[in-house]
Amino acid sequence: MKMNRLQEKYLKEAVPALRAKFGYNNDMAVPKILKVTLNSGVGKFKQEQKLIDEIEKDLTQISGQKAVFTCAKRAIASFKTRQGQVIGVKVTLRGRRMYDFLDRLVSLALPRTRDFRGIAIKAVDSNGNLNVGLKEQIIFPEISHENVKTIFGFEVCVTTSAEKAEEGVELFKLLGFPIAADKRGT
Repeated sequence: MKMNRLQEKYLKEAVPALRAKFGYNNDMAVPKILKVTLNSGVGKFKQEQKLIDEIEKDLTQISGQKAVFTCAKRAIASFKTRQGQVIGVKVTLRGRRMYDFLDRLVSLALPRTRDFRGIAIKAVDSNGNLNVGLKEQIIFPEISHENVKTIFGFEVCVTTSAEKAEEGVELFKLLGFPIAADKRGT
C-alpha cells in the first residue's frame, strides 16, 4: 500500500531530525501525530435541523469520514439547551485518513485562507497538541461554492504524543505546517 506524502515526510525527515535534536534513544520515542479531531458547534443553528444536517454533510465531505452529532449531557437554562439536544458535530480521524486530511489542510486549505500569516506558536499547547480554528469551510476544495447555503467555522485539534510544547512545535515545523515566527506579547 502506498504511503501518504506527509506520512513519508514524517518517517524519512522528521524522525531523524527529532532524534538528533532531542536525543531520543529509538524511533518509537519520537513524538508522532495520534489523531485529528474536527469539531463544530451548531450554536445559532440549533433550532434548524436542515442547517445542522448541512454542517454534518460538509464535515463528512471535508474529512472523508462520517461525522457524528454531539448532544448536550445536561440541560443548561442560560445556554437554552436541553439534555439530549444536538449541540455540535465532530469527526475523529486516525491513520491514513488523518494524514490525507492534514496534507490537504497544510498544502491546500490554509494557503486559501484570507489574510493567513501562519499558525501562531500559541496554538500549540503545553502537551504539544495543535488547536486551530477555521472561520469557513469553503477553503477546502471538496466544498462547492455554488451549493453552500451556510458558512460555518470549525476547530481542528491535532493530538500528538509529544510531552512538551517545544517538541510539538518542532514536529509541526518539520512536517511543513506554516508555524509563524514566535512573536511575544501578541
